[in-house]
Amino acid sequence: MKIGFIGLGNMGAPMATNLARARHAVAGFDVVGVTVEGVAQAASATEAATGAEVVITMLPNGDILRRVAAEIIPAMEPGAVLLDCSTVDVQSARDVAAEAVAAGLHALDAPVSGGVGGAAAGTLTFMVGGGEDGFNIARKLFDVMGQKAVHCGPSGNGQAAKICNNMILGVTMIATCEAFALADKLGLDRQAMFDVVSTSSGYSWSMNAYCPAPGVGPKSPADNDYKPGFAAELMLKDLRLSQMAAEAVDADTPMGRAACDLYAQFVEKEGGKGRDFSAMLPRFEARGHG
Repeated sequence: MKIGFIGLGNMGAPMATNLARARHAVAGFDVVGVTVEGVAQAASATEAATGAEVVITMLPNGDILRRVAAEIIPAMEPGAVLLDCSTVDVQSARDVAAEAVAAGLHALDAPVSGGVGGAAAGTLTFMVGGGEDGFNIARKLFDVMGQKAVHCGPSGNGQAAKICNNMILGVTMIATCEAFALADKLGLDRQAMFDVVSTSSGYSWSMNAYCPAPGVGPKSPADNDYKPGFAAELMLKDLRLSQMAAEAVDADTPMGRAACDLYAQFVEKEGGKGRDFSAMLPRFEARGHG
């Protein structure tokens, strides 16, 4: 397939590389002007999009997505697919999709889970909103870039699924870190704590697959001085998106709000930026009650 790829950052570059390795013709554009193995360098977003059967965007936020979409939609041919893999607010995803559909395009919002490692390995999970026809066209590309693509319903629902999932993740990671810090102060050995919780009703992905305590459970960023697998500032971005969405639809999410506030404090005031989101454990370890 002829593919335009706009946004060749930490996630976009390896995704574009995997598509090129699978013998798709990929033209890429990034404002920084990076070169990516196997990807033809376009001079502009419009050039990357012109004549492409699928245009993939991987951008930092909804405002940038709206600007890029306004630029590339007029250059795309009717029947082409605008496949946005950015994590943005639900309303931006829905507005951009409406513009694309009005121009005769298929539009998909398909944020990803799996991080930079998953992008490089081609093992991402895509949460996809948009029409069935567009999903079927893009399916062969999801198979190259990831291991799973779930069609979540109409436009915006991919973003909805991502932020709901990551709100759960943020809340459960904080609860897991709080519990380890409490266990320490109660004199409960961390290994014993893990052995009980990981096989009891408190088990979760945060505990069992991504344990925030070094030397306990499977290998995780905690065993690498909390160098990020999923950076705390990216968790904060997703939690802020969840709260923006909750306010827009009048949903009551007190735990999501509390997690958002704690990650904001950690990232913006306590040196958490650039650390893994599980580095909340040393943060709680260093504190007394309150």
